[in-house]
Amino acid sequence: MAKKIIVAPLNWGLGHASRCVPIIHFLIRHNFTPIIASDGDAFVFLQKEFPTLEVLELPSYNISYAKNLKFGLLFQLPKIVKAIKLETKCIDRFVVNNQDVVGVISDNRFGVRSEKVPSVYITHQIHVLSGIFTFFSSRIHQSIIKKFDECWVPDSKENLLSGKLSKTKNKTLNLNFIGALSKFKKEELPIKNDVLIILSGIESQRERLENRLLKAFKNTSQKVVLIQGKIEKNQQKKVLGNITIYNYLLSKELERAINQSEVIICRSGYSSIMDLAVLKKKAFFIPTQNQSEQEYLANYLKRKKSAPFCQENNFTIAHLQELKNYNGVFCQENNLKKELLRLF
Repeated sequence: MAKKIIVAPLNWGLGHASRCVPIIHFLIRHNFTPIIASDGDAFVFLQKEFPTLEVLELPSYNISYAKNLKFGLLFQLPKIVKAIKLETKCIDRFVVNNQDVVGVISDNRFGVRSEKVPSVYITHQIHVLSGIFTFFSSRIHQSIIKKFDECWVPDSKENLLSGKLSKTKNKTLNLNFIGALSKFKKEELPIKNDVLIILSGIESQRERLENRLLKAFKNTSQKVVLIQGKIEKNQQKKVLGNITIYNYLLSKELERAINQSEVIICRSGYSSIMDLAVLKKKAFFIPTQNQSEQEYLANYLKRKKSAPFCQENNFTIAHLQELKNYNGVFCQENNLKKELLRLF
């Protein structure tokens, strides 16, 4: 009988789903059968990446995104708590009805765990930055982490990429640092693109940044490729002067595009940072406004002289000249060893 493990990323942009790709490949290599569990774009993305795998659609949090992200989420807490309870029931029901399920791996889905099989939680945010509420949000998140059998932290023990987000003196958390999680491999390919823009995240912030960058690059002679990060039924491509636009690229196509590009422009989301670190690419970051984690990571990497950044309202092509003063984002790829699977 095949040993099955549920892999469930949070549907928040594509970052959580993207970093689950190497986890899924890791499980397959060691003779486990992953079951994809999520909702929305994350669910669709992983179905496209792994069309032969069994899937389980989970209840959606149905979060609407206010201009002030922190307060917007605060007011939606009752709805989020309800969704967490529903996904816990969904997982429990599935585990009971499928005796070949031997474990659960949740990437930041609070309710995706089971008392019946070992449950692992993936996060780089042991500390959740939320301004004046940081102490409380961090304590709440750590109390959630304790409900799982183990927490896998996608960074080095030296916290090279996540900085203070993954540093803790809390000895009660069962943490296992697994290195940078990326679905990509470094290849030495001829450079074909001057600039590769990778968009992701929540609307309308994603669309607003796209429009600003299209306006900034439309009159340049540079060869620019823009990935919208919109997971739709069919892949689409269009050309606007010197800019080639794709609605999305799947992993192998995106890996090749990054390897063939001189400079990457993207949000300072943690999954994007891990990908660029593994591929050893120079990047310019534009953090999502009012998203404390992305703002912290952009500042942290700038202080380390790894990468420059600016707020989206201030971006001009001239900012890319700053890259010559930065070293790039570098880190070894994941440290996914067979011993990690001892729980299952």
